[in-house]
Amino acid sequence: MEEHFEEYSWCIEEGQSGERLDKVVSTYQSDWSRVRVQDWIKQGFVTVDGLNKKGNYKVKTGEVIKVQVPPVEELDVEPEAIPLDIYYEDDDVLVVNKPRGMVVHPGPGNPSGTLVNALLAHCQGELSGIGGVARPGIVHRIDKDTSGLLMVAKNDIAHHSLVEQLKEHSVERLYVAIVHGLIPHQHGMIEAPIGRDMQHRQRMTVVERNGKHAVTHFSVRERLKDTTLIECRLETGRTHQIRVHMKYIGYPLVGDPVYGPKKNPYPIAGQALHAQVIGFTHPRTGKRVRIEAEPPEDFQKVLRIMRSQKKD
Repeated sequence: MEEHFEEYSWCIEEGQSGERLDKVVSTYQSDWSRVRVQDWIKQGFVTVDGLNKKGNYKVKTGEVIKVQVPPVEELDVEPEAIPLDIYYEDDDVLVVNKPRGMVVHPGPGNPSGTLVNALLAHCQGELSGIGGVARPGIVHRIDKDTSGLLMVAKNDIAHHSLVEQLKEHSVERLYVAIVHGLIPHQHGMIEAPIGRDMQHRQRMTVVERNGKHAVTHFSVRERLKDTTLIECRLETGRTHQIRVHMKYIGYPLVGDPVYGPKKNPYPIAGQALHAQVIGFTHPRTGKRVRIEAEPPEDFQKVLRIMRSQKKD
């Protein structure tokens, strides 16, 4: 099978002059890690004015960087009979309520026990193939420690339709979250680009340059003793978007092991974030579908504790 490389090309700006080649390239796309870029450089997939350079080469203003991104090696994914909490299913689309702690698709650190493994067993081959072997049927994702509703495409026509709706921002995605602090205003909009945190490669952050456009709308549902229950509507779907945006404005999510306080006094293993509503236009019928799922028990338990503290 012929391998297809994605190609990128850009000019070094004055403010980047003198920086290492591997650093400059890794900041161009939020999902390009420094280690991954260094491997591409060694394999000759990165050139500077047509020449191969080492990772520590100091770039100069006006030089043209070209990157060939090799195709991702597909994983051999096995079906696993893992119970699924299915809220909607027909011949085209499936909506599943993903539990906290489950990874959406397999990767080097999670070859099994993922939502994809469970879907392969449940759907028995009836999933779109556009996402490749590792991501059949997957049109969007939520973090491992976020619970809630996900759309899954059972054929390629449905996949194209749902992806297009996501691009057009016509998919309704409503999340509920508990954040630290009391938000004084009832509504807010956060519009801040998100990119890779150069100090902590596993994190995302709000960046001034080379970030992806990100917009989150939020409303206060309930103010508790020193926390706030909010709902968030996503206009875009960036990695860790709600978690990063809420931290950015000073209200990190309760239980968040990456963006929240180090100490978590509440009985929840992961961020208090739940994808409660998903709404989309059905790819075949054209009718609007809207599904809602209440937060899981650990989320509800934290709320009960906070409400009792407010009364004391």
